[in-house]
Amino acid sequence: MAITVDIQQISKNTEIPEPNQIKQWIDGALLPQHDNVELTVRIVDIAESQSLNKQYRNKDKPTNVLSFPFEVPDGIELNLLGDLVICADIVSKEAKAQHKTVQAHWAHMLVHGCLHLLGYDHINNDDAEHMETLEIDILAKLGFNNPYNQL
Repeated sequence: MAITVDIQQISKNTEIPEPNQIKQWIDGALLPQHDNVELTVRIVDIAESQSLNKQYRNKDKPTNVLSFPFEVPDGIELNLLGDLVICADIVSKEAKAQHKTVQAHWAHMLVHGCLHLLGYDHINNDDAEHMETLEIDILAKLGFNNPYNQL
């Protein structure tokens, strides 16, 4: 059993982690509870991020990560978790503004997005606190500092 990650790189940003690094961070977010799933990571530019954010969230601006969980129809056996869309330029810009390494912010965005695919959200304070705690724990296991202490 393994996690299958399809990486689609559209962005020409030069600070994108190597595919094996992306896979390692996703494994850290999903294993061992979810060891037989597939997901897609699409790395996009500003224009595509903004277009998708406007279309699906009614926000006419680019964003760091969008999560699209796949809802398996009844009666179908499929281990497709969903899609993550990450805007490389936004992740790079945010990392610099938050005084983080680009690698640390990429890891955070991938973990954050994976948790959204699993159904976690941060709409209310209790849910946000629970999701942030999970992120902090997962990132610590991956060797990264608490991303919320650096803001």
